[in-house]
Amino acid sequence: MSDSTEEVRAYTVRLELVDRPGELLRALEPIAANGGNLLSIFHERGNVTPRGHIPVEVDLEATPNRFDDIVDAVRDEGINVIQAGAERYGEELTIVLIGHLVDTNLSDTLDRVEESSGASVRDLSLSAPEDSEGESSARIRLAAQRGETDAALDIVREVAAEKDLQVIEPLTAGDAP
Repeated sequence: MSDSTEEVRAYTVRLELVDRPGELLRALEPIAANGGNLLSIFHERGNVTPRGHIPVEVDLEATPNRFDDIVDAVRDEGINVIQAGAERYGEELTIVLIGHLVDTNLSDTLDRVEESSGASVRDLSLSAPEDSEGESSARIRLAAQRGETDAALDIVREVAAEKDLQVIEPLTAGDAP
């Protein structure tokens, strides 16, 4: 089966990078060179793996054959591939949280949603008042495993209720008028 008839799929690749200039670029070049399309990169330089390396999660689209070539090429570059091959995120949803987000530890809120739901925060936009007394709002784009958006929303609702935050949820297909 040729690439032109294969279905493009979303994949997540987890890497371990040495903390030196150019390593992220060196890990990403094989993706472009082998026809992959980057969707997102999660590179948290402040965290390290038990081996003292930087964990990086790359979401990309490719056909299955090209994906195998990409993983092989990344490994050929000497990059440690921790996990590859499974489609991880197939759906996205955007929610808005309103309330005392900063006072109730927004970072904790996001961590709990990610740890409990299998969803990943893809984008965050925070609007906070100039004074510390007012409420803030955050627009959060979550990527969820296919079929897991309801579970992700349940966790968001649970954490929001605990922290007295208001949740503005996305319309789902059955909700539209």
